[in-house]
Amino acid sequence: MIEVNKKIGVPRYQQIVFSIEKAIIRGKLKKGDQIPSINTIKEQHNLSRDTVLMAFNELKSRGIIQSVVGKGYYVTSENISVKQKVFLLFDELNSFKENLYNAFINNLEEGIEVDIYFHHFNHQVFSTVIENNIGDYNHYVVMPANLKGTEKILKKLPSNKVYILDQMPKELENYPGIFQNFKKDIYDNLSKASDTIKKYAKLVLISSSEKQPQGMKDGFIQFCKDNDIFYDVLESAKEKTPEKGELFVIPDDKNLLRIIKKMKSEGLQLSKDIGIISYNDTLLKEIVADGITTISTDFTAMGERLAQMIQNNETLQIENPNNLIIRQSL
Repeated sequence: MIEVNKKIGVPRYQQIVFSIEKAIIRGKLKKGDQIPSINTIKEQHNLSRDTVLMAFNELKSRGIIQSVVGKGYYVTSENISVKQKVFLLFDELNSFKENLYNAFINNLEEGIEVDIYFHHFNHQVFSTVIENNIGDYNHYVVMPANLKGTEKILKKLPSNKVYILDQMPKELENYPGIFQNFKKDIYDNLSKASDTIKKYAKLVLISSSEKQPQGMKDGFIQFCKDNDIFYDVLESAKEKTPEKGELFVIPDDKNLLRIIKKMKSEGLQLSKDIGIISYNDTLLKEIVADGITTISTDFTAMGERLAQMIQNNETLQIENPNNLIIRQSL
């Protein structure tokens, strides 16, 4: 089944890969079949263990074979057209991250397969999902969110296969990726509208420390202090009743809807009595309450650039652009 010719210029590990692919094409190997062991191939062809293991790892990362502890390697897929497999770990799925995902998928070449997972800001889930997939992919794209200790888990993966997405904590700055500079972005975008913002008596940031980046809070506080603006920072809008003269900065949509609902029940008018700046632009925010002002990164651009990085094996750190879109709510 395995053919290795030491006189031709094709690397020996690649000849092992081709041999197994050929056996699958010809029907000699089918899904569920066991392939020859590492030691068998090594001894029959006088090869090093590392050479055979390199071939097996390539096939494994493409999802063609899988190891079973104590038994050996088995065929798990007959689709040899898959040249690369990408592991994609998101914190959660929402409309703007769906845009990111679609842009990423639509800009990949044929033969690249993507599996998506979610950790939902749960450290145990984050750890388990990664540990269960070590060695199974060519690339690992990870949204660490603001989870602590993620560097210890990511160290279990080959460093040259990992990309960080969206938030870039200091402890992960040695990895390539595409990120938002949350502290700089909120400060700069609030500064663009500072004349309008100063007409409000108080700024209120509603930001969950569990889900939102610390940089966002830091940039908000620095802007308020630098401009002598009264401010408050709340974890949730559940207990907050909006008051006339307040401007709310709200990163998540659930708290956005809470404030709009309470505003109406208090008989307050948007823009006239209170203001709102939301995060992450969507089609809905163009329509709700005659338009919600947003601070938003370009998630489509993030997905497109990520696809380029994966395909070109780039090891860059790219800060994704972020803009203020002013609408009726400010």
